[in-house]
Amino acid sequence: MGEASSGPEDRVWLRHYPAQVPLHLEIPDVLLPELIERSVRRWPGRTAIAYYGATWSYRALWRESERFAASLAGENVRAGDRVALYLPNCPAFPIAFFAILRLGAIVVPVSPAYHGQDLSRLLKDSTPRALVTLDGLAGDVARVRDEYAVPTVYVARRREFYPWFRRPFVTEFPGGGTEPLSSLNGSTVRRWKDAVRSPGTVPARKEDPRTLVAVLQYTGGTTGTPKAAMLTHRNLVANVVQGNAWNIWLEPGREVVMAAIPLSHIYGLTVALLMGLAAGGTVVLESRPEIRELLRLIDRYQPTQFPGVPALYQAFNRQPDLAKHRVRSIRYCLSGSAPLPLEVQRRFETLTGARLVEGYGLSETSPITHLNPLTGERRPGSIGVPLPETEQRTVDLETGTTVLPPGEVGELVVRGPQVMIGYYHRPEETRIALSDGWFRTGDVARIDADGFAYLVDRKKDMINVAGLKVYPREVEEVLFQHPAVSDVAVVGRPDPERGESVVAFVVRTPGASVRAEELRAFVRERIAHYKAPQTVVFRDALPRTGTQKVLRRVLREEAARELAPPSPAREP
Repeated sequence: MGEASSGPEDRVWLRHYPAQVPLHLEIPDVLLPELIERSVRRWPGRTAIAYYGATWSYRALWRESERFAASLAGENVRAGDRVALYLPNCPAFPIAFFAILRLGAIVVPVSPAYHGQDLSRLLKDSTPRALVTLDGLAGDVARVRDEYAVPTVYVARRREFYPWFRRPFVTEFPGGGTEPLSSLNGSTVRRWKDAVRSPGTVPARKEDPRTLVAVLQYTGGTTGTPKAAMLTHRNLVANVVQGNAWNIWLEPGREVVMAAIPLSHIYGLTVALLMGLAAGGTVVLESRPEIRELLRLIDRYQPTQFPGVPALYQAFNRQPDLAKHRVRSIRYCLSGSAPLPLEVQRRFETLTGARLVEGYGLSETSPITHLNPLTGERRPGSIGVPLPETEQRTVDLETGTTVLPPGEVGELVVRGPQVMIGYYHRPEETRIALSDGWFRTGDVARIDADGFAYLVDRKKDMINVAGLKVYPREVEEVLFQHPAVSDVAVVGRPDPERGESVVAFVVRTPGASVRAEELRAFVRERIAHYKAPQTVVFRDALPRTGTQKVLRRVLREEAARELAPPSPAREP
């Protein structure tokens, strides 16, 4: 990977943090539940979790978590065992999460959007001893039991978490259908309501936080077969402390965090849930990422923080009655999971008065490695500077061994206490990804002289047009400037003459009319002609993951199915 210099020039970027942010952090040598337990002791009566009118104080959250840990122990869940959380955002997630960690067991978050092969593949890989889910999703677990039968399945009903007077009107989370729980043959089925009333307690496990794995976070869902990053207690504690240290506007014991992003993804888990609870905040859970429901929750709880993804902010911006809602309570937002278009950022800040800051991270880094400062200079298009105790480099794309000077484009590599210890039972992939603590991100970037990093694109997403490199993000940024473009994704497709050609999948702004040739001309006026899309495909929506990342693999496959030379456009 090359030797890392330790001279003062390598830390020039530190001056871009406000003075309130410490340049060096003392990461507490504790397990993750111990970190959150500090909030339980300091703010026992404050609301920790809010869910559609129901609330859990820190004291109540911890009490139910301890009881659920006792139930898990009664089902022979031991240290090192895996327990899957197949849940949308709901109170069962944090309660079960801390219960699992209390036993020294490992949490396996599973997106509720996963069904069939997606679900069975993760279960077979992680072999969980137990699984927690909702009634509406239990049918999916039943249908993959021939692939992997989980020994114990805990089933909750969504209405259990609502105030009593609203329960008759609550529909269960839509998912796997209406198969009876008896279809989970081969598994012991336990009801959630009984588990959180289990008598007794289980002593908290004491282990080395640097080696004890807390979470198996699966990654790779947009590109192919997922693999699990092993995140230790130390990794997660470090990232929580780093993130809250960056947040100079943080008011411990007073924040209200809108958790509209899924907790099953590391971004939602760390930024919305763990950072919020570590600061004594109230975390407001939204089960469905639906914009009108989100606005109703904002009116009710008036969040101060609203972490999200660009697609969510874009949908937010399009609401015609936004001024009627109490969006001015939001003071700042952290955008992650996908590149934030500049037009989306500017529009959101104009409409809300909040600060929308782009950050960067990966499942393998717990996830945050870079953030833009909340105050002071922001550089358009930059993912910001590394968090305290985090180092960055760019290395050559061919060998990954030569460290590049500022301004040159290469693969971004990072090192810090939040970087995973490896991939679960994948030593060869771990060896390729990690070297001397440096993690190869797979992202192409440049770092300016002041340490601000700029993503160019994913290595595997680069398009080779007759030997010339085209980075999809650059083309997408231009297309986003067109008023008729609501959403866009650019991919490459095989081309018999030029190697690859550029294809743009475009979602029109509602009510707008634009033709493919207009968009091609729009791009050619702003960047090199060879970067303009040869083919424009208009769609009603783009395929996305549960965290709203565009499924480029799906779009590449769709584009590649047409083997004939590309036509200038394909109209609907």
